[in-house]
Parts: sequence; structure tokens; C-alpha cells
Amino acid sequence: MGYQTLNVDVTDHVAVIRLDRPEALNALSTELLGELAKALKAAQENDKVRCIVLTGSDKAFAAGADIVEMSEKSFADVFMGDIFGAEVGQLMRIRKPIIAAVSGYALGGGCELAMMCDFIIASDTAKFGQPEINLGVIAGLGGTQRLTHAVGKAKSMDMNLTGRFMDAAEAERSGLVSRVVPAKKLMDEAMSAAGKIAEKSMIAVTAVKEAVNASQEVPLSQGLLLERRIFFGLFGTDDQSEGMAAFVDKREAQFRDR
Repeated sequence: MGYQTLNVDVTDHVAVIRLDRPEALNALSTELLGELAKALKAAQENDKVRCIVLTGSDKAFAAGADIVEMSEKSFADVFMGDIFGAEVGQLMRIRKPIIAAVSGYALGGGCELAMMCDFIIASDTAKFGQPEINLGVIAGLGGTQRLTHAVGKAKSMDMNLTGRFMDAAEAERSGLVSRVVPAKKLMDEAMSAAGKIAEKSMIAVTAVKEAVNASQEVPLSQGLLLERRIFFGLFGTDDQSEGMAAFVDKREAQFRDR
């Protein structure tokens, strides 16, 4: 499938989806988000894909939503059209792991898009922010919610109220990103992580994603019960038998996703 605002490549069971609107610093237009939803759905349905890496350019992961496109819209337009709702819903339905590889600006909708992924690997040039307050609005794709879960109330309030940017080092200290690497090594690091995930049992990988995501939604007691139920359930898979037998035999496991 051809895309106007993305480049997609599948290599060694990893789908790399690169945002490609350089003239707008990868601003999230309706077209881009629509194509991204389609590309993610295609990756989910492709049996050869076991992990997804979402990235942008060296200068910008995504510098925000497309303000030029939104500037003339009314309340009725955005409310009745549920702007971006369908596209975000599609992203959140993806069951395969998604790694955000972020370099340069990840601002507004770009920061929110990165936070929708399962974890973020950032280059040392990355800058995160929710500057919507400067436009007379607030974040609309999770910037007040996911950011607060990730970094806590104080830093989230600071960023959302002042519009200040958080650099990569602070983002790592705050728990927003999993690791920071030199810009030249960003994709190597992301692909290495994706490759390691692709080697695992996809049943177990999917279970991890569901369990960790549930921790953001349910009380601890319910989350712990869910975790144990999933743990018990995995003992009904061939991959559990193979994984534990391989450990005992001191060999590499050969998972078959069943």
C-alpha cells in the first residue's frame, strides 16, 4: 500500500513506520493520522510482523497537530466530527508492541502519539512538551492524562500550564522514556529492542502488553488478580512448555506462538 505521509518497511519481523511530512515537521494532519491508522492495522494483520517501530525524522518525531488545518474549525466541527477519535481508537486497538523512537521535537500531539506507544526510546536531542496552552486550548489526545500517569501531577501541571519543553535527560529521569541514546544510534537501539521482542512468544508478548496496560486502568488488587490469571493461563500454551524446557536444557527456546 502506498502512503503520502508515511514510509513503511518490514524487515526481520519488524515494521518500521516513519512519519514523513518534513515540510511541516511531521505535524499530525488528518491525512497523516488516517494513513497511520491504516498502516498500523496492516501491521497488526501481517503475520510476518511481530513488533512495530514508530519514528519520525532527526529533527522532529512530530511537532504537534496540524494547527493550520485546525485553526478554522468550530466547536461543532471538532465535537460532532470527533476529531482524531477514530484514528486514536485504531492505534489503541493494536495488540502488537509499538516502540516510539523519538528524535527532535515531540510536542503536543506528537508527544501524545509517542505516549500512546508501549514505550519510548529517545535520542539525546529529543524534546517533549504539551504547549497547547499557548494556543488557548489544552491537550486533546492524552496530554493531561497519560503524561500525568507517566511523570506525576507536578511535572504534568508544569508542562501543561507553562508549555515548557522537557529534554531527553529529564524525560528519562521522570519515567516518560525508557532509555536515552545518542541520536546516531537511535534506530539501531530501537531495532535491537524490537528484534528481541520479535524473538519471544507472541502469546506471552501480547499478554504482557495487556497486563501492563491494565495497570493504568484498574486498582492494584484487580491488576494483581488479572496478572495471576494470565500467568496461570499461559501454562496452557506450547510456548510455556518449550520455554521452560529450553531453560532446563540450557538451549535457545523455539517459540511457535501456540
